[in-house]
Amino acid sequence: MTDSIEAAAETSPMPRIGDPAPAFTATSTQGEINFPGDYNGKWVILFSHPADFTPVCTTELMTFASMQQQFAAYNTQLVGLSVDGLYSHIAWLRTIKARIVFRDLKEVEINYPVIEDVSMDVARRYGMIMPGEDSTKAVRAVFVIDPNGVVRAMIYYPLSLGRNFDELLRVVKALQTADHFGVATPADWRPGEPVILPPPGSLGTAQERMAGHADSTHCEDWFFCTQELGVEDVESAIRIS
Repeated sequence: MTDSIEAAAETSPMPRIGDPAPAFTATSTQGEINFPGDYNGKWVILFSHPADFTPVCTTELMTFASMQQQFAAYNTQLVGLSVDGLYSHIAWLRTIKARIVFRDLKEVEINYPVIEDVSMDVARRYGMIMPGEDSTKAVRAVFVIDPNGVVRAMIYYPLSLGRNFDELLRVVKALQTADHFGVATPADWRPGEPVILPPPGSLGTAQERMAGHADSTHCEDWFFCTQELGVEDVESAIRIS
């Protein structure tokens, strides 16, 4: 019984897609953060790391830094988290810039905030502590949060697996495209590829779809219709710079 109580104290249910992002105030390498209020009107990728001075985490921080402007072009800010303290974070980031080379990245400066979470309060609020993996370290969690502070996507990785950063950028683009055009995106979708139209809401609409449709629309069946959407249309709608 004691063990189960202690385990429950270490975790809390992770937010669900569509939930408001759990709010918190925390210290970071870029000053105090009031989350998600400080990011109202922006998309945010909130991501966690197991610990400072770990090699997989180091490669991920460097990769995020190298892509920071790509995310910013889609109104998306980056916020990192580790369960270590602020001074450890600062030392880690200084070491990365001074000494670490990864692929073609070197002298990388991390200027997005990395939250200190020694108490693991934020990690628990977001369900980042998974005792089956490690009871004192956050797993590699990613939360995509929209401009209204709502959780729109979640991706969890084990401690041993580095993230796919092209996929994280693709997720941001796909969510923004779906919101702007009122469509869905198929498997492996990239801007410029056809998008999926919502299912028809009535028998009459289904019959109309099969009877004829615009040149840019193609229906395999009444429930499965795609529409051409050029990369220029997507980029002009969701890209801000």
